Amino acid sequence: MLQRNNSLSAPLDLVQAMRNFLRYLEDERDASPHTRKSYREDLEQALQFWHDTLGHLPTPSEISTRHVRAFLAWLHQQNYSRNTIARRLAALRAFFRFLCRQQILDENPAESIRSPRRELKLPHFLTESDTERLLEIAHRERNGSQRKSGSAARLAVRDRALLEVLYSAGLRVSEVVGLNLEDLDLDGGTLLVRGKGKKERLALLGRPARRSLLEWLHTRQQLLRHLKRDSPAVFINKNGTRLSTRAVRDLVRKYTLLAGLSGRVTPHTLRHTFATHLLDRGADIRAVQELLGHASLSTTQLYTHVTTRRLQDKYRAAHPRA
Repeated sequence: MLQRNNSLSAPLDLVQAMRNFLRYLEDERDASPHTRKSYREDLEQALQFWHDTLGHLPTPSEISTRHVRAFLAWLHQQNYSRNTIARRLAALRAFFRFLCRQQILDENPAESIRSPRRELKLPHFLTESDTERLLEIAHRERNGSQRKSGSAARLAVRDRALLEVLYSAGLRVSEVVGLNLEDLDLDGGTLLVRGKGKKERLALLGRPARRSLLEWLHTRQQLLRHLKRDSPAVFINKNGTRLSTRAVRDLVRKYTLLAGLSGRVTPHTLRHTFATHLLDRGADIRAVQELLGHASLSTTQLYTHVTTRRLQDKYRAAHPRA
């Protein structure tokens, strides 16, 4: 990371501008720590490139479209993927747009540069039978743990409910760990979810997820009473504190291995699976977009490529003249 020091021939006004931009993302845009970290890494790489190639760091007003193109060309030479280059360019556009609003720049030097076409990476998802195996394993663990006493039995009930909610509602891992009791409407079968940028949406729960969640809420109350503490979080650990995203990833990995499923399965795999199964069974794509909390329909359309490919595979396997 670039630091202010006497070895540089120009004042690092661009570094301070970047810090102001990151502070703006946190204070005014309420961007998540992960989002701010991504922007910081993207921008730091660009600033480091300009410093190394020019021998000094230019001021914001000295940055031109030529400088931005040179950085993107270097990324291409370094064999960065098109998706990464597009993300770097998007970060620079947002940064310079902020500087324009601050009247530091008159125009955005990255605005006119066309973004590279993104590579289509089809999401990994589980088949319906593999999803059933995963949920069934969690159900068996829950039933088996009932013969035990203490936290093991209680946490097995939690794990079953957690997996059911992830698949039933298509939540991001950050969304499921962020759920509070006040966000639940089990009578109506809905959850109030806070997604990216703190945007709120309603997520839906199927009957199995509602049953598992009701059982966990009863068990959760017993656990907290035993620990003599309280928590607003729906999903808690053995100590009564909010479950972490890392713990959820570890739990999904644990039950994936127990179910004997091949490939890497993460909480986001269950989100991909949720969307794919809905579209496979005829759900409207705009309804799926709303349930996933996607700002752009183009993001949701990625799943139509998955379902179309599966349809083509079935056609080629079944049609005598395919």
